[in-house]
Amino acid sequence: MSESVHQHRGSAPEIIRVAVLTISDTRTPETDTGGDVVEELMRGAGHEVVVREIVRDEAAGIRTSLIDLLARSDVDAVVTTGGTGISARDTTYEVVDRMIEKKLDGFGELFRMLSYEEIGAAAVLSRAVAGSVGTKLVASLPGSRNAVSLGVEKLLVPEIAHVVFELRKHQEKG
Repeated sequence: MSESVHQHRGSAPEIIRVAVLTISDTRTPETDTGGDVVEELMRGAGHEVVVREIVRDEAAGIRTSLIDLLARSDVDAVVTTGGTGISARDTTYEVVDRMIEKKLDGFGELFRMLSYEEIGAAAVLSRAVAGSVGTKLVASLPGSRNAVSLGVEKLLVPEIAHVVFELRKHQEKG
């Protein structure tokens, strides 16, 4: 790893405050296994999960929930689970893609590459996506426990603090 990556990581905040948004027509707080995985892995990495919500897979509701979560001063990043497939009810990708100001193309590319190693060609069905909205990160993962675990362990935990640092570093002080 290059020295500048180490330097940037060294300057990154130690604790990222995460909101978890589960998008599902069927999940309840008791059955939200994808959200449980995000919370468990983020906490295990020393980050703070400040809020968890479940919203139906309807574009207007997803957008409203994301706007509300991103407006919170105690949220640095929003991780969504669910609604990233291609069925008629899957609308997360469309909502998040329209909201993102700077897309992290590598997130989806690497997620699908890692998924391919586990599930083969079915990985092409995933529309995992991430990017910035203002100075905050939004990362959307599929809803299955395995997919969430893969995305959080391999992509978010190693880089979330670095990403948040990069998003904030030229922010106005005031």
